[in-house]
Amino acid sequence: MLLTALAPGLAWAQAPQFPSDTVRLVVPYAAGGATDIVARAVVDKLAARWGHAIVVDNKPGAGTTLAAAQVARGAGDGHLLYMTTSAHTISGLLYKKLSYDPLKDFAPLTLIAKVPLVLVVRPTLNVKNLDEFTRYVQSNADKVSFASPGNGTAQHLTGEMFNATMKTQMVHVPYKGDAPAITDLMGGSVDAMFATLTVVLPHIASGKLKAIALANGKRIEKVPDIPTFGELGLKNFEAATWFGVLAPASLTPALRERISGDIRAVVGQPDLKARLVDLGGEVVSSTPAEFDTFMQAEFRKWQDIVKQSGAVIN
Repeated sequence: MLLTALAPGLAWAQAPQFPSDTVRLVVPYAAGGATDIVARAVVDKLAARWGHAIVVDNKPGAGTTLAAAQVARGAGDGHLLYMTTSAHTISGLLYKKLSYDPLKDFAPLTLIAKVPLVLVVRPTLNVKNLDEFTRYVQSNADKVSFASPGNGTAQHLTGEMFNATMKTQMVHVPYKGDAPAITDLMGGSVDAMFATLTVVLPHIASGKLKAIALANGKRIEKVPDIPTFGELGLKNFEAATWFGVLAPASLTPALRERISGDIRAVVGQPDLKARLVDLGGEVVSSTPAEFDTFMQAEFRKWQDIVKQSGAVIN
């Protein structure tokens, strides 16, 4: 009994010193975007906690798959980490040929936060709520358009999920990023968009876009007046851009728990937590097991939607 009780402590004591070198956090997007902002905020706190330098390595390209492939091949010693988004699980369904498995080749550490998607419409669209929007779309089959930052993104697939759920036929208009999509939406060239809340917060506040509903399980502190789809009768209609940290699958269980615990500790600091909330986020700070369960559920959720949309990347 005594040996059993002491075993976890002995294992911890025998674990190698960590970190023993510079830690590299790979981000699959360019500097300045939401993922990069969150990554650098976490890194600042984590470097101080560890007493070691942490370098943010921006590796954009191919819908996050270039960066993910590099991390999947890396050493699982804790010195290579990966902050990614919902694109990570979706990529496994979109790309015909990947050199890695988005679930099996990574060790989930923690889901830091989720930023829900919000249905926003052009200011000249004469609808005030979800019921009016749905009736408008249903009575204008093939005439109502919705924008997204690209084929196969969570924003695109959420629009297809709405079409499937409500038996509507909105036409998808893909753009090369959020900025041009939102510009055209505000200008009236397209009718609606399932947008990441962070990106459209200022436009909602200024009245340049009308917010209809949040694709989230509960209301968000930053915008308490925007109802959820669930409140409006569309149960389990949830979609988000999320920020989570992974490592190569070969990371040991002891290091996985250690690194996850340290990241969760800094995310829990009031100033960092407040910054994430200010971005329109819902702070999650999950355990590795909880994050693993979440990623599995995300993969299953998008599987049918990807098939229905016909989205594929060779």
